[in-house]
Order: sequence, then structure tokens, then C-alpha cells
Amino acid sequence: MLHPLKKRAAVLMSISTAVAAAALASPVTAAPAPAPRQEAAADLRWTGCATSRYPTLQCASLKVPLDHDRPGGRQISLALTRVPHTAATSQGPLLVNPGGPGGSGRGLAGFVASALPKEVAAQYDVIGFDPRGVGKSEPALDCGAGHFTPVRPDSVPRDGATERANLQRVRSFAVSCRDKHADVLPYVGTVSAARDIEVLRGALGAERISYFGYSYGTYLGAVYAKLHPTRVHRLVLDSVVDPSGVWYEDNLAQDRAFDARHKAFLAWVSKYDATYRLGTDPAVVEKRWYEMRAALRATPAGGKVGPSELEDTFMPGAYYNGYWPNLAAAFSAYAVGKDPKPLVAAYERFGAVEPSAGNAYSVYTAVQCRDSAWPRDWNVWRADMWRTHAEAPFMTWNNAWYNAPCAFWPTQPLQAPDVTNAALPPALLLQATEDAATPFGGGLSMRDKLKGAALVVEEGGGNHGISLAGNKCLDEKVSAYLSTGTATDATCPAQPAPTPAAATRAVPASAGGAALHGLLGFRG
Repeated sequence: MLHPLKKRAAVLMSISTAVAAAALASPVTAAPAPAPRQEAAADLRWTGCATSRYPTLQCASLKVPLDHDRPGGRQISLALTRVPHTAATSQGPLLVNPGGPGGSGRGLAGFVASALPKEVAAQYDVIGFDPRGVGKSEPALDCGAGHFTPVRPDSVPRDGATERANLQRVRSFAVSCRDKHADVLPYVGTVSAARDIEVLRGALGAERISYFGYSYGTYLGAVYAKLHPTRVHRLVLDSVVDPSGVWYEDNLAQDRAFDARHKAFLAWVSKYDATYRLGTDPAVVEKRWYEMRAALRATPAGGKVGPSELEDTFMPGAYYNGYWPNLAAAFSAYAVGKDPKPLVAAYERFGAVEPSAGNAYSVYTAVQCRDSAWPRDWNVWRADMWRTHAEAPFMTWNNAWYNAPCAFWPTQPLQAPDVTNAALPPALLLQATEDAATPFGGGLSMRDKLKGAALVVEEGGGNHGISLAGNKCLDEKVSAYLSTGTATDATCPAQPAPTPAAATRAVPASAGGAALHGLLGFRG
């Protein structure tokens, strides 16, 4: 989830929003007692789609209304995967979501089912799904081919020409979305996706469902729980979105957290001067990084990596420190060895947008721009971004342009629901104290809003997406909760930082952190 923060403006509510708001405000009752698992609905047909890694994986598709207020109208489809339970007694479906918005969840089902202890996974049908508009779901959004083609204008608009070039890019993207998907965009958003989950619950024949979401997926899960609190069995939220800042304000807070995380990376580099030869003082290493950025503005590396692409390349290091050795090696090769090739290779590995990301980014913007109001006056953005850039220069403007289509979006915004909920069973929240993409305050805010929720803190951790990624303490908390439903506040130590030696070895695909971060939603 990457989204910059804004002061919330007044919003216009459509009729469908009013209906959703009424549902969110309606009284709720206590969750029903667990019911025996029912058979799936006859029209949800699971077929084998096994892989070598996930031999029991099954696939299906589900029809849902494009407009949930017109259930008999146009239907769209969601692509699903499932790893069936094997225990004699099942706890029902466990839906999993990797975040984004725009992340495909089909690949996450097999990962979660294999990463959980066998005795825990055996109790659940672990179900992945591509939310509306994503991946194999139909129709899939794809607004603007070439939006991220290098070399883009410098993200930091130090002159009027650069600002105008960036504004033209984001306006063109918004116009392309309108031209290609005007019939769908009003129905792409978190509330619509949450209502899809309820249709899926019914199709699965389940009295209640469990849900495990990362990043943006925590917000989607909280909105579903608000709409249907009596339908929730277990709720695991990892790397938690601050629901009070959706979405402009959350992104401004994120800019500051990304800058702090980038400084942590540079400090780590300074500890290994014998390897990287970039200096023993973090301030010196930071100075050299920004000198590299300035040099790339004049001469992009390999004709591909300018300042904006450099930011794209190093930003994943703020999500997962397992990438630090590779990023540091590329930095050193360019700044010390005068060799741009490793930097270009790092860009192609970590920063370059895959063809499928056109879909993921299109859904990202469609959801975020629709969910809540963004400033429509570019002067507001400009003032907020320069103010934030002054204290957090690493990603503020890059993040601004990433979200700036929302200033020109063709649909009216909805009003973000209040996810405060006193009718849920206890939820389990997990949060690293130094997380950049979803800063720590989001976990505290969500815990305050979900009565009875427990927060497990990874003290000193900076990765985004922390459970099922190799931290034994965290994973034990998740497993115990999914087994028993009991959750209590706890603190776990962070995993050790990587060492430069890791850069000389390929990270195995089965390694928890690397495997998980390859599955989390686009740019989140």
C-alpha cells in the first residue's frame, strides 16, 4: 500500500454510497455461534490447477454484481484459488489478501497454506482471490500503457517544465482510465470489494469466514468486518493501514516513514564500509546517494535509470531489508566503481514495472481515488509536498506523482467508512515499529477502533508484511490465534539485519521473507 496523505475535503455521496453508509451505521448484533461447515454453492465449481509447489491447489470463478445495489444487473467475475482443508473438523474458509490495492491474491493461498504449521492449515480452506478489476478477474483494468516507461521526468519538480511534464503524465493516465473504463470505475473501491467478499462467503456456503490481510488488505478486512461483523470468525491484520487517514493523509505520513527507513538503510551501508567503500558516517553515505541521484538526472544509467527510476529501485528496500545487500552493491558499483551496469540490473529487478503492473497500478488508482476525497486544487498538493519534502526528500515527490491521478480522477469520491467495531470477536493485529509503508501509528489506531483486538509488535522491525516471513515469535502468535481465537497484546524481537555476504548468494524462493515480499500487492 503506497498512498500519500491529505487533509480530507468535503465529499459528494452517490446514492450507492448513502446505502453503504446506512449499512455501516446500522446496529449490529453479537457474532453467531460457530456453525457446521456447509457445502459450497452448486455454481462455484472448483477444478484442479495444481503447481509443483502447491499440488492440492484448486481454481474457480465467481460472478458478482458490478453494482451491488442492482444485484440483477451486469455481472463481473472474480478469480479464486483454494487449498482445501484436510482435518476432520474444519474452521471454514480463510480468505487471504496481499494488499495493494491492486495485488493479486490467487498466489497467496498456496503460500499461506504452506507457511502455516500443517496442523493449523489443515483446519481451513485457504482461499485467495483477485479483487474486482485485478489480474484474472474480469473485466481487468489497464488504463495506460507506458505510464512508467523510463526515463520519466525527475520526480522533484525543481522547475516549471518538470512539473508540467509530470502533470501531463498523471492527467493523461486519468483520462485514459476514463476513456477505457468509464462503465466500471464508479464501482471499483474498497466498499464494493468488501461486498464482493460477502457474496463469496455465501457462495462458499459458510456461516462465517476468517480473513488474513496484509497492508491495504488490512483496511479491506476492516471494512468487510464493519459491514458484516456477525460473519467474521477470525481476523488477522498484518502491517496495518491507519483507517483515520484514508488516503491522502496516510500517504503524507508514509513519506516521512519512508525517509526514515531509507536513512536506516544508509546507516546499515555505513557499517560495512570495508565492503561498500561509501563511508563510515551515515551522513556521508546519504550525501553520496543524493550525489548519485543528481548525476543520474544529467545522464541516466544505461539510458534507463534517471532520478525517478532510482527512487523506484531503492524504495523496495524500505519494504524488505533482505534487498539491502543487492541495493548497496549497486550503489557502490556506481558511486565508487563508476560502473552503471549493476544499478541498471537492480532497477530491472526491483524497480522496473512488469507488464501486469499496468493492471495493478490501474486498480490501485481506481480504488484510492474513489475511496475518499483528494484535493482537486494542485496548489494544495504543491504546498503539502514541498513542506513534506523539506523533511523527507527520499520519496515525497515520487509518491505524490504516483497518487496524483486522484487530483484529476473522473469519478466522484465516496466517504471512507468509520471502521470502529464493537461487534467482532477478538482480532489479531501485527505491526513493526519502523514499518514505512504502513507506519506504526496505524496499528495503534486500528486496535483502538476494533474492540477486543490485540496488537503484536515487532520491536525494532522495519519490514512491511512481517508474519509468515521467518520471525518465529510472530508466526507462533498467528498460529495460536487461528487455532484458538485467543489474542493478547505481545512484543516480539525483530529478525537480525542482513549482512553483505547475502549479496553473494541467491535468496532461495522458499525463504519466508523473500517469498512473501514477492507476493505482496503492487508497491505494497
